[in-house]
Amino acid sequence: MSSTARKGSVQEQLRPAWTPINTAIMVVAFIIGAWPVGLFMIAYMIWGQAWGLDFSTWGKSDSVSRTGEKVKSAFDKAFDGKASSSRTGNSAFDEWRDAELRRIEEERQKLETAKREFQAYMEEMQKARDKEEFDRFKSRWDNNATGTDTPSGQ
Repeated sequence: MSSTARKGSVQEQLRPAWTPINTAIMVVAFIIGAWPVGLFMIAYMIWGQAWGLDFSTWGKSDSVSRTGEKVKSAFDKAFDGKASSSRTGNSAFDEWRDAELRRIEEERQKLETAKREFQAYMEEMQKARDKEEFDRFKSRWDNNATGTDTPSGQ
């Protein structure tokens, strides 16, 4: 048996499970204030196998690039909007859900359009206020230049 194949080897201990080394990494990360690492280790120990992530294979022929591809595909599946739209087996419910999702998407599009129009309106209002303020300034400036109005008299 090689040293990396031993059951208690460090590399074997890095598999996605509640092993002493993984637990130690998690605890130390929380103690030193690297809580994102600690949270990642908890997630790795719980869901690492489902993600296709296994640190115990690192250093073995292209395992790092394969692991990165597995993690990316797992996250794509987990956070893809289509993942929640799987069929239930009840065609009436699936049709109703699809219709509701289309209706909600249409409402979202309407809200996005209204938001863009409101932002354009606010920009126009800001430009109008800016122009009005500039015109007042210019009027005062012109009056001060001719000596008809004093700035300290107001």
